[in-house]
Amino acid sequence: MTTDPETQPPRPFETSIEGSASLLQAAARSAVRYTQEVDRRRVAPDAAALAGLDRFNEPLPEFGATPESTLALLDEFGSPATVATTGARYFGFVNGATLPVALGASFLANAWDQNAALAVMSPVAAALHETVRGWLVELLGLPSQTALSFVTGATVANAAALATARDTLLQQMGWETQSQGLFGAPPLNVVIGQQAHSTLRKSLGLVGLGRDRVLIVPADDQGRMRVDLLPDLSGPVLVCAQAGEVNTGAFDHFDPLADYVADHGGWLHVDGAFGLWALADPSRSDLVAGLTRADSWATDGHKWLNVTYDCGMAFFRDPTAPRQTFSAAAGYLPVSDTYDAMHNTPQSSQRARQVEVWAVLRTLGRTGLAELIGGTSLVAQRIAHLLAEGGFTILNDVVLNQVLVRPPDPTHTDALITAIQQDGRIWCGPTQWQGSSAMRISVSSWKTTLTDGEFAASVILELAAEVGRA
Repeated sequence: MTTDPETQPPRPFETSIEGSASLLQAAARSAVRYTQEVDRRRVAPDAAALAGLDRFNEPLPEFGATPESTLALLDEFGSPATVATTGARYFGFVNGATLPVALGASFLANAWDQNAALAVMSPVAAALHETVRGWLVELLGLPSQTALSFVTGATVANAAALATARDTLLQQMGWETQSQGLFGAPPLNVVIGQQAHSTLRKSLGLVGLGRDRVLIVPADDQGRMRVDLLPDLSGPVLVCAQAGEVNTGAFDHFDPLADYVADHGGWLHVDGAFGLWALADPSRSDLVAGLTRADSWATDGHKWLNVTYDCGMAFFRDPTAPRQTFSAAAGYLPVSDTYDAMHNTPQSSQRARQVEVWAVLRTLGRTGLAELIGGTSLVAQRIAHLLAEGGFTILNDVVLNQVLVRPPDPTHTDALITAIQQDGRIWCGPTQWQGSSAMRISVSSWKTTLTDGEFAASVILELAAEVGRA
């Protein structure tokens, strides 16, 4: 039983349509100013900017503040404390910048605030999803029926693919995971490379296959699985390969891996968080040979495609497979033969990531995307060449956008990385390679030119000399 209230419910604050428009315009001006200034500021925030973050440490207001003051505070103290990942001189965690059209599409998509879980919730999201799926399948050369699911990032994309592979393979062995769980399930062989990314292991743990109960194949000097050392197994096998080792950019040898999986009646999954985009560059055909023979693929849009965070993608050769794992039944949830995201991904509610991806693909086209992949890889090669001339050891074959290096005195590696990050003109990060410290340089931004690459090399050489004299 309910009663009819006689008074209006309280509202957090009153604002007019005109006031809302003014607020949003002010926020847009701040965002535009940030994009205009980002290449002129330090890549990493300085001590003063970090100290300014204390301004956010305030008690929760009793009656709230004006929206104008809230956004102004965010811009004044938040913007200076960002890492300039959207600039031309960030060479850190394989982070792409944001193409202007992606940012513009994000503005509009956020204003729409669509829940892309079901087609009935957002017809525009559903339409753009199908267009993007078709474009990407064609662009990457994947089988025509391949399904696409948008998720938060490659970790969840890997997890979604591995959960689907798990259920499919166990079903072949007479076990229904979704109804019976994993208690008492037949054992499933899982094979990964020695240099598999940490998030792949994380994903294996998330889906109940275990981080440590896997069979590990030794890697060569570039981090590729030694296909001559694949284990002799019986029964179905789940093999997890890589397109783009995170340090070297190396690609596993997919044709022999696909043959191995076919012989076992198994599933081949490819973690291609950034490297999958090499399929869009015709000049990389030797590198990607056999890659499209996999059963599932994971990648990110917020890396090399240069859309905003977050945007991950999982592809499935069998479009019915993810639905068997992720379908959610409820009386109020329509079920149809059309694609509905919540029945094909781990999450239910989800933002319409396909809006930005569609905008970028339409704007770049086939040629523009190939130029983005090829151009950033050329910058990486230029950086490697200049550092080698300066006495650095280049530890990888620079086949993509990754450069793995040590300075002339390898014991100075950590000190050099610290000096680079404190200097602020560029940003590179550390890694471990074959048991010792190394520096990883990733060129992922659409903004980064050969001039930017040459500048980065000059800064690294300058600071290496200073560290050597210290």
